[in-house]
Amino acid sequence: MLNLTDVPAAVDAVLDEFFQATGPILESIYPTVGDGGRALRDFVMTGGKRIRPMFVYAGRHCAGDKITVSETPESVAETLRVCAAIELIQACALVHDDILDRSDTRRGNPTVHRRFEAMHRARGWDRDAAHYGDSAAILIGDLALAWADDLFHGVLPVGDTAQREPPRPTPFAASAVWSQMRTEVLAGQFLDITNEASGDESSTAAERVMAYKTAAYTVARPLELGATLGGADETLRRELHGIGIDLGIAFQLRDDLLGVFGDPEQTGKPSGDDLVAGKRTALLAVALQRADGDAAAVLRASIGRALDEAELAAARGVLVDSGAVAETERQITERRDAGLARIEGLDCAESARADLRALAQRITVRSR
Repeated sequence: MLNLTDVPAAVDAVLDEFFQATGPILESIYPTVGDGGRALRDFVMTGGKRIRPMFVYAGRHCAGDKITVSETPESVAETLRVCAAIELIQACALVHDDILDRSDTRRGNPTVHRRFEAMHRARGWDRDAAHYGDSAAILIGDLALAWADDLFHGVLPVGDTAQREPPRPTPFAASAVWSQMRTEVLAGQFLDITNEASGDESSTAAERVMAYKTAAYTVARPLELGATLGGADETLRRELHGIGIDLGIAFQLRDDLLGVFGDPEQTGKPSGDDLVAGKRTALLAVALQRADGDAAAVLRASIGRALDEAELAAARGVLVDSGAVAETERQITERRDAGLARIEGLDCAESARADLRALAQRITVRSR
């Protein structure tokens, strides 16, 4: 197997090959359709951390000497193909998320909908540029979702003339995990926007979003998916899923803090972006529960609108003074340590446990 540190580059190679095959197909339909393919390629190939593929590969490694699928170049290629497919799911989620949040930047670059809005204006086209940008980005996100399924199932792009054998079909058990993961992340996103619209301030609602939009999709299902590709038994798959929930929630809690206190140079998004977007995070829920009336009113008035520096500083002050930041840090540590303890009990190779420990630290101690 590859070293875990080599996985991102190997996944990029799979994605690059896929985009080389699909780009000419879109261009042949019409040049402006090719713009969509180039935008998706640029988005996927620029700046992603490849966290989910590394968890897929770590799960495959955990199967270790228990695997019922022999370790061959074909099985490694299959695992990397699935790793690449999950990055296209991530692209779909982020492109659509940026529309939902009305975000202007992602990874320090214009979001996809802003890119097409600017293109519309630059070309002097008719009608509403912002609506065109949103519409184009919705379709590009849909394309990423469709292509993710193609990659996962090993379907070669129509029009790909390369002389090669088609990859072997993905095992049914892995397909079932894949299907569940797609349902969970979309359900989590739906719950997220519903919480924002309804103004639900409960910790329960925020925790459900964390569990399904982030924890299951970012860590738990990728780990389970990789182990399933290796033919791991149900006990190992279930234990990896539990570890993934703990680590995934810690990851999201860290993201909540970065969404308010993060350095834009590191995160690639404006400071305080989660407040401006109206995100009903666990951090916000704890602060509203603990803050006194006046402080809570300041925080509520800061949700879902543009903030100047003084307003952002006041909102941050409430989050700190209420103890919400300290409580969130405590929960991150608690969840990470619970995940690490379960990793030590895994019935797998020490090298596989070492990979999981490294990933646990990477996703919970970070600045972006």
